Amino acid sequence: MGLFSFIKGAGAKLFNRKKTEEAVAVEDNRSPEEIKIEALKGEISRLGLPVNDLYIDLAEHVTVTGITDTNANREKIILALGNVEGIASVGDMISVTNPEPESTFHEVKKGDTLSKISRDVYGDPMKYNAIFEANQPMLSHPDKIYPGQILRIPPQNMA
Repeated sequence: MGLFSFIKGAGAKLFNRKKTEEAVAVEDNRSPEEIKIEALKGEISRLGLPVNDLYIDLAEHVTVTGITDTNANREKIILALGNVEGIASVGDMISVTNPEPESTFHEVKKGDTLSKISRDVYGDPMKYNAIFEANQPMLSHPDKIYPGQILRIPPQNMA
């Protein structure tokens, strides 16, 4: 549990930029905040991340609560929310029923590849697939990473 920082200008573009939030809110009779929360919940659902009693609040940052089975699922939920354009931080209040060792997070820099990150973290570039698998379903291909993206790096003994 804690506060995780992200690059606000990088990430998935979930929020509709074609219409102003006010126009969408008037059409839907919902506040701009409600529309963003619905989009964030939709992203968690689209990725198939298991969480019960999911609650997302947008105040100074995104705060997420709920219950999930593993730290891996908890971390993926945090990353799925934080790797959205316009989100600068995620407050984690998710409970885990079967905790295991936590991963570390890595911010992708220009020129990074999963092999390079794997070499730097594990001393072996061929363990890149452990990083790729730890970030599925958010990553669809090992080569599809971008600067500013935050990735899960599983502990060495799990790689």
